[in-house]
Amino acid sequence: MKNYIFTSIFIFVLIIFLPHIIFASPNNKVGISLLQPTDEDIKMASELVNSSGGDYGYATLVIQENDRSVSKWQDVFEKLREAHLIPIVRLATQPEGENWRRPTLNDAPSWAEFLNVLNWVTEKRYIVLFNEPNHGSEWGGEVDAKNYREVAVAFAQKLKEKNKDFFIMSAGLDGAAPNALPLYEDEEAFLAELFQKNDTPLENVIDGWASHSYPNPGFSASPWDAGKKSIRGYDWELQTIQSLGVSKNFPVFITETGWVSDRLTRATVAAYYKQAFENVWGPDPRVMAVTPFVFNYQSDPFLGFSWKKQGEESYYAQYYSVWEIPKVLGTPGIRESGTIQQELPAEFVADSSYRFSLRLRNTGQAIWDTEGSYSLGFSSTAPFEYIFSDIKNLRPYQDTQITLFVKTKKSSSGDHVTTIQLKKSGSLIAQTDPWHFTILPLPSLKISSSLFPKLISNSKSAEVQIYDEKEWLAYKKAGLSMNKGQITLGEVQNIILGKKYRVVLLVPGYLPRQNFTVLRRGENKTSLRALLPFDFNSNGALGWDDLGALLQAPSKLKMLLP
Repeated sequence: MKNYIFTSIFIFVLIIFLPHIIFASPNNKVGISLLQPTDEDIKMASELVNSSGGDYGYATLVIQENDRSVSKWQDVFEKLREAHLIPIVRLATQPEGENWRRPTLNDAPSWAEFLNVLNWVTEKRYIVLFNEPNHGSEWGGEVDAKNYREVAVAFAQKLKEKNKDFFIMSAGLDGAAPNALPLYEDEEAFLAELFQKNDTPLENVIDGWASHSYPNPGFSASPWDAGKKSIRGYDWELQTIQSLGVSKNFPVFITETGWVSDRLTRATVAAYYKQAFENVWGPDPRVMAVTPFVFNYQSDPFLGFSWKKQGEESYYAQYYSVWEIPKVLGTPGIRESGTIQQELPAEFVADSSYRFSLRLRNTGQAIWDTEGSYSLGFSSTAPFEYIFSDIKNLRPYQDTQITLFVKTKKSSSGDHVTTIQLKKSGSLIAQTDPWHFTILPLPSLKISSSLFPKLISNSKSAEVQIYDEKEWLAYKKAGLSMNKGQITLGEVQNIILGKKYRVVLLVPGYLPRQNFTVLRRGENKTSLRALLPFDFNSNGALGWDDLGALLQAPSKLKMLLP
């Protein structure tokens, strides 16, 4: 009776407190095994595991040693990133006859190098070290638990040396394997050898527990069964390694499980999945992810496990029963980093409008988009009105130009300092160096020119246009008076002090004149050569059309008189 009470209290404490230990943030444990997915598989898998309120479910992939193409797998990761699927990568060697080649200690460095080059979807990089080594066919033809432990430790150490974010799991085991060495070894015997005390215990270098909790016998047993050969096989495994002296509490990743359709109806399979997710795996705080085997397999020997119908673009009933299960809006740790490059002016003027350019570069793991709660702003209250252009689908290691629109106030003169910041839901990602700037009163500009061949150069319809170094029109004013060749602009808006501008003078009937000048504080002056009276068609250029316009309006000849 005392033991029963103690066990009940222990389970209660486990359920209440373990989620806070294992899950630092909300976790959607629903996933699926994709192996080597197509684009369509990724799309439909995302719709499945992230349905009904969910986000960031899991997908188990398999990478073989002869398929370590960085470009291929980075492309897969980019599609998973966009689909909000967290990859669990199982390592594999390659077939040699009827067996998979046994990996060696010397294989670890090249695997670590390859996996570290990839830009992962989340901070945690989930790795499963090979597959069911209690099958001889998975380990070069003979089961060897001691050798598997040595290889697993070497791989785990090399991966951790490359990056501490690798989350290492030992291989899932076959709980239904008989004890028939060297081809098979019972899981309990294999675990006893795996966790023998040695210089580097396996439990010291792995972070999670991968489990193949299949409903045996025949992949068709009830979801209510318990024990080594059930969908609760992980529970038996954790108890077994605890009895072997392992005190570490491993989060569980059920990377393979599932029912076949050979002995069960499709409706029964769908009902079993629903029961398992809602009543077995879902409520268990130790279970981090469940990725049933397999989303799409179109031939034997695994056709009976496939969720996608053979030769069709449709799915069996379990797809829809799992789709309907309420899920968690997962928020996994995602590394956010980037840079904002700016060359903003040190001096500009009041009562003006500007368009500045920034360069935004994403060096993290997320896709940046204004619709995804990413925003640009200032670290302090800005002394002007402003708008940043939207961030659109900026993927890792891409950069884009952002436009900052600024409108200064008439009364905003003075010295200021601030930084431009990029935030996600209020959390800082990147910022510029401090921007020190002064807003000054509007400067003036006096333009000197003449109207050839006039003795006195007067006009009431002059126009001045001012263009910046990018040939954007910064300032324009028409209906100006030219008095004896002088035009005065009392307040020139929209200019950056100390920059060179192209000043253009237009008078009807005359060819335009221009000059380059640097505008500074206070009063500015510039001189333009005489305007020539040959623009009879008012298009701003000299051509044969001007002669035709003159013939149609001979009165324009008076412009040629002094």
